[in-house]
Amino acid sequence: MKISVSHKEAMKFEATTSKSSFIIDCPTISPIEYFLSGIITCSATDIILIPKNQGKTVTDLVVDGEVNRAEPHPAKFDTLHLTYNFNSDGDDTTAARWVMASLETYCSTINTIRDTTAISYSITHNGKLIRENEKMISGGGSKIDMGEIEACPS
Repeated sequence: MKISVSHKEAMKFEATTSKSSFIIDCPTISPIEYFLSGIITCSATDIILIPKNQGKTVTDLVVDGEVNRAEPHPAKFDTLHLTYNFNSDGDDTTAARWVMASLETYCSTINTIRDTTAISYSITHNGKLIRENEKMISGGGSKIDMGEIEACPS
């Protein structure tokens, strides 16, 4: 992937990718807001595509993100909470699995910040809160002690 950013005027920049281009208008929308929008959009696309590949349909999808940032600069993300709200023709367990598949496996932007950011999420599916403030195993690059694992002989 390659992106080129060129200055246009004042605090406006044009980002050009291999597929398209768009204007970044600072400070109307800051680069960190674009970054967070990209993270959320990455997961949102998964919540549409994963069910579609299973013959299911998601409607009325809204994903909200809230970040707390460290002080001082570079003010990295300390925490990220994502709130998923959508309707579908899948059951609640399946809907939760779609979100987890996005967060744990498919969304590359979330997985890019996962080692340094504590990530949590809530899910409202078909008007019912099915997960609240669930935490991902993330943040600080922490290791999970799985204890001794006996290997199978080869």
